[in-house]
Amino acid sequence: MRIVIVSRIFAPEVSAASAILRTWAEEFRDRGVDVTVLTARPPRGAVIDDVPGIRVRRAPVKRDRQQYVRGYLSYLSFDVPLFFRLLFSPKADLYVVEPPPTTVAVVRLVGALRRTPYVVRAADYWTEAAELVTRNPLVIGTLRRVEAWGLRGAAKLFAAHEPLVDRLRAVGIDTPAVPIGFGADTLHFHYNGESAPEAPVFVYAGTYSEWHAPGIFIEALPTVLAHHPATRLLYYGNGEEREKMRARAVELGVAASVELHGPIPPAALSPILSSATATVASLAPVAANEYALATKVYSSLTAGCPVIFAGVGPTIAFLNASNHPHAGVAMSYDVDAVAAAMVAAADSPLPPAERATLAQWAAQRYSLTAIAKQVADESLELVER
Repeated sequence: MRIVIVSRIFAPEVSAASAILRTWAEEFRDRGVDVTVLTARPPRGAVIDDVPGIRVRRAPVKRDRQQYVRGYLSYLSFDVPLFFRLLFSPKADLYVVEPPPTTVAVVRLVGALRRTPYVVRAADYWTEAAELVTRNPLVIGTLRRVEAWGLRGAAKLFAAHEPLVDRLRAVGIDTPAVPIGFGADTLHFHYNGESAPEAPVFVYAGTYSEWHAPGIFIEALPTVLAHHPATRLLYYGNGEEREKMRARAVELGVAASVELHGPIPPAALSPILSSATATVASLAPVAANEYALATKVYSSLTAGCPVIFAGVGPTIAFLNASNHPHAGVAMSYDVDAVAAAMVAAADSPLPPAERATLAQWAAQRYSLTAIAKQVADESLELVER
């Protein structure tokens, strides 16, 4: 049996999708499947260390200034060659596809030509997310049609969670869908006994975008510094909001306490999270985020670090229903509430023993490996029918 995973992003490039798809590929391999990954060349300087038994084929792609494949010119630089890569490669029994919608559409087209079914990892409804950055009706209308066409042609959707499935149903996408949830890469994210720093440290690890709106923690920082003057706020990631955030830190007089770093590998990020006072995460209060989940909370928890979340969507219910006293707190997208939560965390940092307990609790519940097993079960059942 041969399965081809199609994604513009894959290990060693740092992202949630990379970790998720790697665990899926490993699970398929462990079941005796011939696995090929069609992806893009990683950013400059990335060290390629592919997993044994998985064939990874990389092609050039257009990247932005932060070395990220973002925007439709970049997507098309991956998707147009992808059509021919799929068309002239050995026939597969199943394609596993990571959006954007243009990539899914290409796979549907090739799948029809080669009589190959495909499944989609559906983490978001892209059309509504795009409305955050453009109001052009032609762009939004075209994206909506392309996304719907790609998703409707899939044999199955592996949806992030039930609210997303509900939203897809509301817009007329009735493809069979399985809500699989999210998890953490427990191979890399774990607690190794790191001690908390002497001064408070808050860490944001992820994308700096309008959709995530992580600047709220910079807005809250003056209040935090009034209580804990040595506090540091560390960002790891990339995105179009980086320079705005840097400028805002200067305006507020807190630039010396804010560090904006590029993305780093999970193995390097894990000990930073393990010793941080708390991880901070956010989602802008817009309609597209009502069913989006801040996946970084899973990595934080399995590293033994509490979470402070500001925004909307199922992350709030997840933290409130966690039934663990140290998992973290969630609140609306409000600067004063965020500042109060950061001050409270700085006042009472979690001791090492409690961090170890939190990490163990999270690893037992939110492992990507368990999700990969479910995906493999469902996918192989489709092929074997």
